[in-house]
Amino acid sequence: MSTTFMIFASSLLIIATVIHPCSATIPRKLALVQTPPTVLKYHKGSVLHGNITINLLWYGRFSPIQKTIIIDFLESLNTHLPPPPSAASWWQTTAKYKGGSRSIHVGKQIFDEKCSLGKSLKDSQLVSLASKAKGFNVISLVLTAADVGVAGFCMNRCGTHGTTRVNKGHNFAYAWVGNSATQCPDQCAWPFVQPTFGPKTPPLLAPNGDAGVDGMVINIATVLAGTVTNPFDGGYFQGPATAPLEAVTACTGIFGSGAFPGYPGTTLVDKKTRVSYNAQGVKGRKYLLPAMWDPNTSACKTLV
Repeated sequence: MSTTFMIFASSLLIIATVIHPCSATIPRKLALVQTPPTVLKYHKGSVLHGNITINLLWYGRFSPIQKTIIIDFLESLNTHLPPPPSAASWWQTTAKYKGGSRSIHVGKQIFDEKCSLGKSLKDSQLVSLASKAKGFNVISLVLTAADVGVAGFCMNRCGTHGTTRVNKGHNFAYAWVGNSATQCPDQCAWPFVQPTFGPKTPPLLAPNGDAGVDGMVINIATVLAGTVTNPFDGGYFQGPATAPLEAVTACTGIFGSGAFPGYPGTTLVDKKTRVSYNAQGVKGRKYLLPAMWDPNTSACKTLV
């Protein structure tokens, strides 16, 4: 059995689906999110903690700089060199969940530039790709390039995390995020692109100059937080397990103080480049990271 959680990165709507053994996909729309939920219940299941490895499978062509932006983000989750607000201080909120400290390490990388399964992927194919990078206390992260289509991408999700068993082995956690730059940047790269529908708030300048990849960082952050705190359906979430609100999706659309639907909130702005950000990382990089639910305060925590 394979269960997946879909991450819709707009400020307004969250949709989840369950993949059943017969491979039917049942979408379940939740109510519009007007105010963030404040209680995520722990369901007494396993969570990921300690030293966690992220194995990457790059599907399609990513430029060297695109890969570097994402790798630098993952490596920024552990370093404390930049002063707060930093990507590391954002990630430290996960330590407040059961299991305590969680350190992220980049493991092996697999490159499938020629798209061995084609450029239109189904969920079962995402799982197949993820299984190539699976392991113990590992999150297998599949990243698809801008010209690769994935079932449900842009229609009801920008990323996925889930768990499955392959060849009667142990369950493993996986995640997927796609580059929406040419398919639906207004949905999956918001707030760097003005949405087609809803409030017409001026878009923010992407901190690394690539709205598609900076949007991927937001969605990678979302699925990683959800994976470590609810990897096997029994962790932290609110609502039904088939359509859960998790650590970050409970705070959808919030990036800074004063946020409301369609407005990301107050962010920092670089005086020279005018890019918007709320977290610093390694090599002087800047990122815009979503709010995360803080179990100590039962509220969505922002960095600025």
